[in-house]
Amino acid sequence: MTSSIVLITGASSGIGEATAKLYASRGASIVLLARSQDRLERVAGEIKQAGGAASPYPIDLADSDAVGELGQRISRELGTPDILINNAGAGRWLPFLETSPEEARAMIAVPYLAAFYITRAFLPSMLARGSGNIACITSPASYLVWPNASAYTAARHALAGFTEALRTEMRGKGIAVTLVVLGMVESPYWEHNPGSRDNVPKATKLLPVLSPERAAKAIYAGVARGSRTVVKPALLRPLFLLNALMPRLVAAQMRRAPKRNA
Repeated sequence: MTSSIVLITGASSGIGEATAKLYASRGASIVLLARSQDRLERVAGEIKQAGGAASPYPIDLADSDAVGELGQRISRELGTPDILINNAGAGRWLPFLETSPEEARAMIAVPYLAAFYITRAFLPSMLARGSGNIACITSPASYLVWPNASAYTAARHALAGFTEALRTEMRGKGIAVTLVVLGMVESPYWEHNPGSRDNVPKATKLLPVLSPERAAKAIYAGVARGSRTVVKPALLRPLFLLNALMPRLVAAQMRRAPKRNA
């Protein structure tokens, strides 16, 4: 891992921050992307204090032109990333009729279009080099559905479809593509998306809650192995299989969401 360049989106807190610090501790040079300059500089400062290397680049990942320009700048200043981790994601879990068109567009923009834009910015140079790893971080909503999260679910399905389709195109070209599916992670996501926790299905309440650090370790290990798919906690795997075999049964269980606060 020494001297590798690792670019991480959504790196200003939570899973992205933990993943950045883990890679930095293993000797990688980290490229930090997110909207908040102050938060990025804090993360970069903590990595440097620990003896690592990090470069913060504030960016609105929903802006395709800005992402393209930033990609060229990063390539000039640092080079082509060896590992690209599409972690940025946003969006509240809300009933369909309580989700505005603006919120729906924002959820498609980040994570799906953000992953498309940043991957497109660096993929040509990765292909020219003949090597690279691309990982997209998603949630069980890429495989399961439940009430009161329709726009969020659609965006996560889009991200999973993008990742799996990209993998087929990269076969034999030296580029590994990994989809990382993480269950509930106790991170600032819930603070930034108020009301979402109220719509967590009861069926998932028995699953272990991950810390950002455990999530980061799963990402790191999966990318290092070049895995097609990483699922944490592992108990989600039988649930995904059961959903493929008996979708009505799983759908009935997933509909058992907690009562929403008045």
